[in-house]
Amino acid sequence: MDKIRPSPSPPPPTSSTTITAPDTKRNEELSVMSRMKKDCLFFTVSLKESFSYIKAIFVGQAKKMTARSEKEAAAAELQAEKMQVEAANEAENVKNKIDKSM
Repeated sequence: MDKIRPSPSPPPPTSSTTITAPDTKRNEELSVMSRMKKDCLFFTVSLKESFSYIKAIFVGQAKKMTARSEKEAAAAELQAEKMQVEAANEAENVKNKIDKSM
């Protein structure tokens, strides 16, 4: 029968790749804090987008109610829709900037 020989031990890690426990914990804390900050900023941007969207709805409804003709009512509806699209685009741009910066 053949004897089972132990495999050679792996080489010891070099000092440049060794991470101590406190460094790992600190990096994890920074990562968690960074993620929380990013999520809070995204939430704030989403709230602002929602308020802009609601504002557009109310402005559109008010202008429709005070319109004297169908042409004015149609223009008010188009303006409300344009405001909603602008709010969504602005929020998406801000979120992209936040995502790139972090």
